[in-house]
Amino acid sequence: MSDTIELRAEVPRKLSGQRLDQVAAQLFSEYSRSSLSVWIKNGCLTVSGVVIRARDIVHGGAILELNAKHKAKETWVAQNIKLDIVYEDDDILVINKPAGLVVHPTIQHADGTLLNALLHHVPDIINVRRCGIVHRLDKDTTGLIVVAKTIQAQMQLIMQLQARSVSRIYECIVIGVVVAGGKINAPIGRHGKKRKRMVVIESGKPAISHYRVLERFRAHTHVLVKLETGRTHQIRVHMAHINFPLVGDQVYGGRCRIPSAASQTMVESLKTFQRQALHARFLEFDHPTSGKRMSWESPLSDDLVWLLSLFKKDCEGMYRMSY
Repeated sequence: MSDTIELRAEVPRKLSGQRLDQVAAQLFSEYSRSSLSVWIKNGCLTVSGVVIRARDIVHGGAILELNAKHKAKETWVAQNIKLDIVYEDDDILVINKPAGLVVHPTIQHADGTLLNALLHHVPDIINVRRCGIVHRLDKDTTGLIVVAKTIQAQMQLIMQLQARSVSRIYECIVIGVVVAGGKINAPIGRHGKKRKRMVVIESGKPAISHYRVLERFRAHTHVLVKLETGRTHQIRVHMAHINFPLVGDQVYGGRCRIPSAASQTMVESLKTFQRQALHARFLEFDHPTSGKRMSWESPLSDDLVWLLSLFKKDCEGMYRMSY
């Protein structure tokens, strides 16, 4: 099976003077570089109506048009996996993802993913690229994710993501006491040697996160983060970059920090917390068909609520001891 891809984008001034393949990778980031390379070679991606080579330079104001066919992965299988569906209509699904559920199949997780569950719930979604997945949450991140049920809905949502008009707000618990909120503007790219790891690097893609303090504790902070961009592991990388890594983050986190005189329950809970303390709390965008602005909110996951309750009790205990 295959679906038709028809996309059009104007090259912004900031990308002027770069190679076609580099510009295409940024303007059509939902597609892999290998797919884009094939389409450029086959003449499916034109620049102001002209077929050029991947290494040729493009300039600001040029129009990139992509007309191609994308084959669906027929090896994906439908699996009856329970989904926590927050909203559904003919065009979209909004799902509250639990910790441990991988969004898209990988070599390490060939099945048992959200994609496999979608194929069971909406069989026709096989005709939509990546079965309608337009953005992802890490395996152990909980919260809201939107899925497109049609090609048209998917393209419309992708355009909103590229225009940064989709509002995505997360809550997390970080190690350390954050004094005040702020903005993190630091490009993110893949690590040179550890390919599964992302880093703040000058040659990376633009990445902007806004954060503010919700509540401070003795050695941790409950933080709200709003994404302006959506890079892989963005919140985890950005918070670690400013020296406030997420609790439980096995990749980017620092050493487990336990306040002095903490209760045994709190000590054990921190030592055994097995995932990054990150939850996709709020999601808002224009409906791809009606254009109506819609929003959803997901209650904080139980394990994060439990951890926060321990921190609060710890602070209350220290307050009582001071009198």
